[in-house]
Amino acid sequence: MKSKWWLAALVVCLAVAIFSPLASSSPDGLEKVAEDKGFIDMAGNAPFRVIADYIFPGIQNEAVATIIAGIIGTLVLFGVAYGLAYLLVYTRKKKFALNQER
Repeated sequence: MKSKWWLAALVVCLAVAIFSPLASSSPDGLEKVAEDKGFIDMAGNAPFRVIADYIFPGIQNEAVATIIAGIIGTLVLFGVAYGLAYLLVYTRKKKFALNQER
């Protein structure tokens, strides 16, 4: 039976996304230092914003908006990683099969 470790990892990541609103509302370390040292205003805007400040737009409840943003981000990143892994395994198998025919 093939190991499905990635499925357990996905479940853990989704659980973290669901419980993320319970995390500290304090700024992260880099943001805290920037505030303390007075250079927070020098920060530029991000070149693009998919889900700004981890809050899904159009939802009034901030906790629910954060959970939805986390779930969407987790699923997108897992989809990309799984797709890349699949392509790598597929091309290696195909390459191996071609070498076996020679």
